[in-house]
Amino acid sequence: MATTTKKKRRWLTPKTAPYLFIAPAVLLFIIFTVYPVISSLLLSFQTSSGGESEFVFLDNYIRLFNDPLFYKALSNTFIILIVQVPVMLMLAVLLAVLMNSALLRLRSFFRIAFFMPAITALVAYAIVFMIMLDENYGLVNYVLSVVGIEPVSWLNDPLWAKVSLMIAVTWRWTGYNMVILLAGLQNISNDLYEAASIDGAGKVRQFFSITLPQLRPILLFTFVLSTIGTLQLFDEPFILTDGGPNNATLTISLFLYQNGFQFFDFNYASAIAYVLVIIIAILSWLQFRVAGDRDE
Repeated sequence: MATTTKKKRRWLTPKTAPYLFIAPAVLLFIIFTVYPVISSLLLSFQTSSGGESEFVFLDNYIRLFNDPLFYKALSNTFIILIVQVPVMLMLAVLLAVLMNSALLRLRSFFRIAFFMPAITALVAYAIVFMIMLDENYGLVNYVLSVVGIEPVSWLNDPLWAKVSLMIAVTWRWTGYNMVILLAGLQNISNDLYEAASIDGAGKVRQFFSITLPQLRPILLFTFVLSTIGTLQLFDEPFILTDGGPNNATLTISLFLYQNGFQFFDFNYASAIAYVLVIIIAILSWLQFRVAGDRDE
């Protein structure tokens, strides 16, 4: 009995106790994160035929860079990124400034109201937009007809389908970014604004000379997050348009899903996933280099 107690004490010491406590979390991380990442990387260098896999090295990547549908998905994603993200962040900044104003009444109510779309179920809100944007019976076209404008084929026209996606994504994520920017605004010292007022600076000058420069780290953070989110855009095109019409709203994530779970070409889908990871990493690095702290 004394020997057993000594062995237990050897295992459980002040030095080993922390490792024993974090061991379950580390084990779960390895099983559900590290292993899938490594397995997916190996899959991207293989091909499967007749239930057997063989290494083909870069064949899947060569196939990908020769696939016109990949470039179509890439261009669609970047069009949405270039147009939607700046518009969304500009709206988020303006709303954050408005929500931070002492002149606005019921500020808590409006903050919650603008943030609510971010916690709405993706499928639910996408279905609501699909109903609202229906060409024949949708609420949006009904309102347009009331003011004498011809109905718009929101989800069946290549251009308007992209616009519909941008509107839906902007509606969902503007309030989310507004809350992050609002937290940054509340950390800006009022002394800066008081000093600027004494020097004769108006509200517009204060906004561009104080607010935006002070918000630069927060803006960079939201821009990087929004870029990553847009490059991973899947739910909205999948539910609203299924990548149509004529692949006009096919995004990289939807392209990956189609190859992996519709065509069951997991090797090719893994190659798409790692190319997407590289694109996200490069864009994030460029954003930090261009807009990051210049003193570093």
